[in-house]
Amino acid sequence: MKKSIITIDGPAGSGKSTVARILAEKLKFLYLDTGAMYRAVALYFIKNNLNYQNELENLKSILENINISFHHDPDQSLVKLNGKIVESEIRTPEVTELASPLSALPEVRTRLISMQREIGKNKNLVCEGRDMGTVVFPHAALKIFLVAQVDQRVKRRLLDLQKKGIPTDFAKLKKQMEIRDYRDSHRNLSPLKPADDAVEVDTTSLSIQQVVNKIMQLFEKNLGKTQ
Repeated sequence: MKKSIITIDGPAGSGKSTVARILAEKLKFLYLDTGAMYRAVALYFIKNNLNYQNELENLKSILENINISFHHDPDQSLVKLNGKIVESEIRTPEVTELASPLSALPEVRTRLISMQREIGKNKNLVCEGRDMGTVVFPHAALKIFLVAQVDQRVKRRLLDLQKKGIPTDFAKLKKQMEIRDYRDSHRNLSPLKPADDAVEVDTTSLSIQQVVNKIMQLFEKNLGKTQ
């Protein structure tokens, strides 16, 4: 039977991770959090006191020392860096700040895209990121692009950080998010943008369940067309 891939792209705080995780659980598909992979690379650089701007000539050899995998169980998908689960370590503001410029480097992106395609090979998959529908899985069965007003996205991220006991404030977080949005959408390689055939969903005033239901309906409709 032909395998199905659903891509969910969008900026930070648009609801990608939560929606993708629930959707994968409902469909019994594998869930792939590609943002976690870039965060894992950032964590490796931080732990090894590496300044990427000073290591541009050595990037390829550094990346060869980085192995990223996932531990999947019925309740969650946890990212592993060189065999160690680092899920909580990759969610800090320091890692978030470094992950964005690292993700714009061609060597990093090429390496991780290759890993992502290998993970998704011959599998039913729900993957979320910023270039899933445009670059990594251009032939996906369904492509979703989530958007939301920036203040709403900041509130969501603030709540996530507060739950984890990470102190921050609205104004600082908003500025970081706006910088990240600009950087992601203006980079030369794999910029953040919807695929031509993606369905855009504005999550500003929708609950998580409403977004999931909408995508489920789109997938079932899409599945009917291909059968």
